[in-house]
Amino acid sequence: MAEVRLHYQDELAQLEERALAGVDLVVASLDRTLEAVEHQDSELAELVIVDDDRIDGRYLEVHQAILTMLATQAPVATDLRLISALLHVMHSIERMGDQCVNICKVIPLTGHDAPVRSEMVDRILRMGKQARLMLSQANKAFKGRDVELARDLVRQDDLIDELNKECFQIAVQVGEDQDTREWAMTMMLVARALERIGDNAVDIGEQVAFVVTGLFREFEDASHPEGVVRAP
Repeated sequence: MAEVRLHYQDELAQLEERALAGVDLVVASLDRTLEAVEHQDSELAELVIVDDDRIDGRYLEVHQAILTMLATQAPVATDLRLISALLHVMHSIERMGDQCVNICKVIPLTGHDAPVRSEMVDRILRMGKQARLMLSQANKAFKGRDVELARDLVRQDDLIDELNKECFQIAVQVGEDQDTREWAMTMMLVARALERIGDNAVDIGEQVAFVVTGLFREFEDASHPEGVVRAP
């Protein structure tokens, strides 16, 4: 019985490792996405879109492994919390991959000679770099079960939100030139997708707190006890 339990714990640890490695896939996708945005590189954008199958494949792989574990091992208590959290983490990873795809799909719409406003591109790239930092921090927090590091993601996300607002202000002040306005509106779609990646990183952080404490609540609503959900 002890040997069986040891094998189960090893299997669970490997499952977590495979799930969190999905964050690295998203980071790689995000890096190439930002490069495509910076250089208006449609060919690189197409590679990101095609390569999203790797992230989707990881999602399906981990999801199926979790279902198998639930059916065969009947995990309880802290193990069940971890498995539930991994399901949420994989969903966030899959969504972040989709956001990279969404960005890359709009890059060809701007054309090769788009009237680029450097101040807006600068803020978008800063948003992307901040999102990349948040992904690494969320990954580290989950691996270390570090709730304080996870909570700090909210502060990090505020920086992305502020840059997103600045992008909006630039977009509404670009003037009357139709091509420039269309380009700015396209870039707002890019900024919105990066803002959502930041939100997904915070979501992963919230799962860290759930695994450690057995309580789930959104970090932004931490001051409202009625929003707390206790694990069974």
